[in-house]
Amino acid sequence: MSKTSTKGIWKVISASSMGTMIEWYDFYIFGSLAVVISTKFFPSDNPTAAFLSTLATFAAGFVARPFGALFFGRLGDIIGRKYTFMATLLLMGGSTFLIGCIPSYETIGFLAPLLVLILRLLQGLALGGEYGGAATYVAEHAPVGQKGYWTSWIQTTATVGLFISLMVILATKSVLSAEDFDLWGWRVPFWVSIAMVGVSYLIRKNMDESPVFAKAKKEGTTSANPLKESFGNRYNLKFVLLALFGATMGQGVVWYTGQFYAMSFMKTVMNIDSSQVDSLLGIALLIGTPFFIVFGWLSDKVGRKYIMMSGMLLAILFYRPIYKMMYNTTDINHKTEIIEQTSQNIETAKNNDVITTISKTYSDGTTYVEKKTDFADGKKSQSSVTVNINSGDEWTLIFLVFIQVLFVTMVYGPIAAFLVEMFPTKIRYTSMSLPYHVGNGIFGGLLPAISTYFVTHSKAAGKSDFYLDGLWYPIIIASICFVIGMIYVDNKNKINHL
Repeated sequence: MSKTSTKGIWKVISASSMGTMIEWYDFYIFGSLAVVISTKFFPSDNPTAAFLSTLATFAAGFVARPFGALFFGRLGDIIGRKYTFMATLLLMGGSTFLIGCIPSYETIGFLAPLLVLILRLLQGLALGGEYGGAATYVAEHAPVGQKGYWTSWIQTTATVGLFISLMVILATKSVLSAEDFDLWGWRVPFWVSIAMVGVSYLIRKNMDESPVFAKAKKEGTTSANPLKESFGNRYNLKFVLLALFGATMGQGVVWYTGQFYAMSFMKTVMNIDSSQVDSLLGIALLIGTPFFIVFGWLSDKVGRKYIMMSGMLLAILFYRPIYKMMYNTTDINHKTEIIEQTSQNIETAKNNDVITTISKTYSDGTTYVEKKTDFADGKKSQSSVTVNINSGDEWTLIFLVFIQVLFVTMVYGPIAAFLVEMFPTKIRYTSMSLPYHVGNGIFGGLLPAISTYFVTHSKAAGKSDFYLDGLWYPIIIASICFVIGMIYVDNKNKINHL
């Protein structure tokens, strides 16, 4: 490709973006359905422990991503970008489909969570090879001086994947009763992915190899041992570590706070109805997604560093005020209850469990339903709370989540171009993939489990602002990355490698 031509670039963008979007859809389905999955694949006698176990299993997929980066990155630098991320697509899609087929804990016992864990690890391995391949492939087709803009289209796919996963879940819930969705309908989004993967595979099958890599392979300048050249060479290792601790570590925690933790926080801490959370999160993502392109384009003009660092700094300063506003927006202690509309219903199930349902209505239209189950066999009773919020509160939360998504677009929009430009062609796939997936997979992927644990522990300790303690993890990690990035990262976009 010439230095200025964009001929065929949209074909490259479409093929790469669609495949990456589908892989992210597959990955997000698990996180979006974590609350339901915790009741299917884990023991039901301790809901909190089951939910934390589900988040830990979800995080396991992220932990596996660096290993996928090493394995598939090496293949990508040896045999090519195209064939490597075709393999990751099929591995990801197959694993997702099979998660939807695993029998419940009640049917096969501890084999259920074990199988889920294995498939999550395979998902993580596949995703570890996918992103580096797609970002490298697009960057190696993009004209000089426009790599931030064109690679930012790849950055939108993660958010689009999450958005589509939410829409598929909402659509499934809308055509099934709550009982059917809980019984088997939650499996449908997992099954749907196999058709999407098939379509993407056919598109990718007709793609050509990256012109930059094809040229290097023709000239015999590809690496025979990308792992050794990437991490055994002190000069290159320095840039790998700088990419991790000066950029992707902070980018990872900002990304997962603004999307996954926000969703988990609203469902499990604020107790908002799951469908409402999916809807308002989907709207916030839809509004915020174009800013990936905006900040990617802007990074071509002013440099990657200051845009990414600004996103981290804003997140560090505003996370606690934002989440305090979110919590207070729907806190029923701040609302006026309509006493005459409060009701209590007690019923006995066939197995003699006693189910008590308390329903409350508030003057602003908010409704509150608490269900408590006292088990006949003497097991510890369980309680669940569901809050349905009014439209005004919904738009307030949409705005507050959108602000977080804006932080995400600032740190994530320029990151692909930033990473690609740091490393030479022959070891680019391997070198950029590892810091990206350690930053996102380890530091970012562990965020939901760590932050939820902090909140649960603080709530048990009786802290009045327990709901804010989960934010210390992303704030501390982003702060460390901000300091390192400001000191050591160069704002000049390197173009000599491309």
